[in-house]
Amino acid sequence: MRPELTSARLRLGDLARLGAAGLRSRPSRAVLAALGIAIGIAAMTAVVGVSASSQAEFQRTLDRLGTNLLTVGPGSKLFAAEPATLPDEAVSMVSRIGPVTSVSATGRVDAKVYRTDRIPAAESGSISVVASHLDLPGTVGATISRGVWLNAATATYPAVVLGGVAADRLGASTGQPVWLGGAWFTVVGVLAPVPLAPELDTSALVGWAAAVSYLGFDGHPTTIYTRAEEASVEAVAGVLANTANPESPAEVEVSRPSDALAAGRAADDAFTGLLLGLGAVALLVGGVGVANTMVISVLERRGEIGLRRSLGATRGQVRVQFLAESLLLCALGGLGGVLLGIGVTTAYAMTQGWPAVVPAWASLGAVAATLLIGAVAGLYPAVRAARLAPTEALAAN
Repeated sequence: MRPELTSARLRLGDLARLGAAGLRSRPSRAVLAALGIAIGIAAMTAVVGVSASSQAEFQRTLDRLGTNLLTVGPGSKLFAAEPATLPDEAVSMVSRIGPVTSVSATGRVDAKVYRTDRIPAAESGSISVVASHLDLPGTVGATISRGVWLNAATATYPAVVLGGVAADRLGASTGQPVWLGGAWFTVVGVLAPVPLAPELDTSALVGWAAAVSYLGFDGHPTTIYTRAEEASVEAVAGVLANTANPESPAEVEVSRPSDALAAGRAADDAFTGLLLGLGAVALLVGGVGVANTMVISVLERRGEIGLRRSLGATRGQVRVQFLAESLLLCALGGLGGVLLGIGVTTAYAMTQGWPAVVPAWASLGAVAATLLIGAVAGLYPAVRAARLAPTEALAAN
């Protein structure tokens, strides 16, 4: 019988059946080897999936809050001891910029807030007191978690709205009094977290008129929040300093809070890269386990190899048989790992309230990586099996 005729009988389906038969003959070892591959693939798929889900939630948050918020604040004076200030007219001047859609402001007040008048002055809890315009929530995207926001009436009386963190530190809720600036103020509301203006989370906000009447506020805004049309954000940012303080534009700082969020997202991406590296190491360890399994399989099956060679199997057929076993083993581990990674991603995203996202390239890349690992891990055992002479293999058995 000619070798080429024997080779013609070994079709793809035959190879798959031979590989599956080899794995079924040692199921425990095959399962453990596939599990090593599955863990590495699941780790990589889950890391990519959780990162993609987090990014989707981050983008959804930015779309909801908007990336068109700009803040204006006083900078520093050169060769001067006193800090820079914004003009009282800065808010109205900024509102005249064409693409600006809304403007609001807060002003820092030299006062402290405490739960009661019995608290030592040094224990302020790092809570800042600020005067606020009534349209602040709409401009910065803030919402009230409890109570109500200031209105035209309460803004002139000793009423205060607390940031979420400030309320927790004070242990105060709506309807309770707090000792603020040497007077009792009633808490009328508590803010939910404000992602684009996190400084408000640790603030006690009072009406502009009340701050002037009860707390000696000088009326100078310290932070101006500006919303602009999306297409004109950069142009508005370029003229804000000159508009807010025409006499000293160099003493004005302009920032975009969403850039800070994007920087935090970039830091998360770097951490994701580290976790992907650890997943790759786990995958490499799994590949070593597959190679070890195949080498031991060759040693234990020398009698089978010798019998096949004696019946006419070529070196190439033996080599392809063991290579097919390795590929099949890794493919099973890879598919199981992808499914496990998708399950982990979905479960974690559901607990966080995120959309579950697993990029298609991650799943396809994971399967391709396992096939590559299988080819590399099975190459040496396959070549070693093919080099065994029939007489040597049968004698070893």
